[in-house]
Amino acid sequence: MDVESRASAPSEAAPVAVDWRGRPCRPQRHGGMRAAVFVLGIQGLEIMAIAAVGNNLITYVFGEMHFPLSQAANVVTNFVGTIFLLALLGGFLSDSYLGCFWTMLTFGFVELSGFILLSLQAHLPQLKPAPCDMAVASAGGGCEKAGGFKSTVFFLALYLVALGSGCLKPNMIAHGADQFDAAAPGGARRLSTYFNSAYFSFCAGELVALTALVWVQTHSGMDVGFGISAAAMAAGLVSLVSGAAMYRNKPPQGSIFTPIARVFVAAYSKRKQVCPSSSNSVNAGACEASRLGNNFRHNSKFRFLDKACIRVAPQGPNTKPESPWRLCTAAEVQQTKTLLAVTPIFACTIVFNTVLAQLQTFSVQQGSAMDTSLPPGGSSSFHIPPASLQAIPYAMLLALVPAYELLLVPLMRRLTGTRSGITPLQRIGVGLATVAFSMVAAALVERRRRDASGDHRKMSVLWIVPQFLVFGVSEMFTAVGLIEFFYKQACAGGSMQAFLTALTYCSYAFGFYLSSLLVSLVNRVTAGHGGAGGWLGDNDLDKDRLDLFYWMLAALSVLNFFCFLLCARWYNAGVDGAADAAGSGQVTAEGGADGKEII
Repeated sequence: MDVESRASAPSEAAPVAVDWRGRPCRPQRHGGMRAAVFVLGIQGLEIMAIAAVGNNLITYVFGEMHFPLSQAANVVTNFVGTIFLLALLGGFLSDSYLGCFWTMLTFGFVELSGFILLSLQAHLPQLKPAPCDMAVASAGGGCEKAGGFKSTVFFLALYLVALGSGCLKPNMIAHGADQFDAAAPGGARRLSTYFNSAYFSFCAGELVALTALVWVQTHSGMDVGFGISAAAMAAGLVSLVSGAAMYRNKPPQGSIFTPIARVFVAAYSKRKQVCPSSSNSVNAGACEASRLGNNFRHNSKFRFLDKACIRVAPQGPNTKPESPWRLCTAAEVQQTKTLLAVTPIFACTIVFNTVLAQLQTFSVQQGSAMDTSLPPGGSSSFHIPPASLQAIPYAMLLALVPAYELLLVPLMRRLTGTRSGITPLQRIGVGLATVAFSMVAAALVERRRRDASGDHRKMSVLWIVPQFLVFGVSEMFTAVGLIEFFYKQACAGGSMQAFLTALTYCSYAFGFYLSSLLVSLVNRVTAGHGGAGGWLGDNDLDKDRLDLFYWMLAALSVLNFFCFLLCARWYNAGVDGAADAAGSGQVTAEGGADGKEII
């Protein structure tokens, strides 16, 4: 029993970045922030286009397509969830076959076609139900709900947008990060700066969408608003193509799932083999190749997978090589271990995104039931569109993100000794610890709003600002930390940059799907006899108990944070060996040469 010689190599040759003609890149001409700025352009414009649709979609589905409120909320959460779930498809196609640039270009046009069809559907009267006030008609026979051909056109347009946006999102982040060589001097710091710049671009796009575009939708019609989203998407594609000559492109490496499947098959076929724990054993090297010394943080995890590197056939000049389904490389085992190790961290962010789903659905309707005039209680003709309240945290974050990069990061760098100032896992933890306060604020305000409504008074819509502000700060830590965490894991675990980045968006998907499940489950559990009532069973928030639903989410968020602490502690188990290796000049799987990633 021995280890295949190819499994003993430290790692397989990393793919060389190439230009648009397939030639090796030159640092003076390709990559860097001058190339990444074009990717930031399409990212900001695409998020502006999709946010203007998604964040105000419940108003359109409820008010013009005439879906009941709970169904309209589920349409929105399912749509947004599908976008983020399809990010896995985009990451897979990019890493395996197309590369980031061509995946972005192809699905960018798919998304553009969806925006155009959605604008036409909203503009043509024959493609939507007759106008009707849902709030007034609910007391009578109700409004005509969109169905048949009208519903088909609506959902076709909606899910073309979802397909294009979903496949675009992970590749925008990964392609921008690919413009930086993390192994070069100062590369880790520049990469961290890029992730903060990408989030700044995201915030700028969201801010424009939730102010200017929502105002256009409210005053000029949803068809005009959807048309502007199409124009923004077209401008984003122009930005992407404009930088083609300067991009560093990571060539696709074939299916990323096949090597992972081979590791499991090979490990299972050799399940009765034994990996010696003693370095003095005759077969001591049999499993050491998959651990590559001490510089891989997950050495001691999933030890059964190390057996995939054991060679059981006798070696000789005329020996036929073992099948790759029975003998794997050490790099393939590491890639598989990396994917398994990040899964618990990924799972702990799902509840966080369930909270986000409430801010895009019920909180918008909560604002609609309040006094939207500005100044509050006055006779001003200016009214704040409830969906625009979501712009408040992004306006604040446009100032906080540069302050974080320019002030907090240098300070934390001196205090902690890590290159990025605060490690990605620590950043995620801060966000998960604070998100519960957003739901606490929402629950307290909703209870007060219901009491005021019972006295025939309307509270100012500004009362729901705190729940958006708290979540905005929480998202700045969690979202950026998660993207940086997954990208660094991808760099350490193989050519999975786009796919692991897509896990960030997959977390959004499961969060929104969990929201739909919780809404349906809560209605079923809290409904009275005959299925009537329920916390969220009416189209009238004055009759619903949205405050209790918010309290439930606050409790889930607290529980989720403690689960994250346990998962992070498990993830960091064995990091000491990696840190020691880093001190001798080796780079750890995460955190650069400092080797510090403990929370």
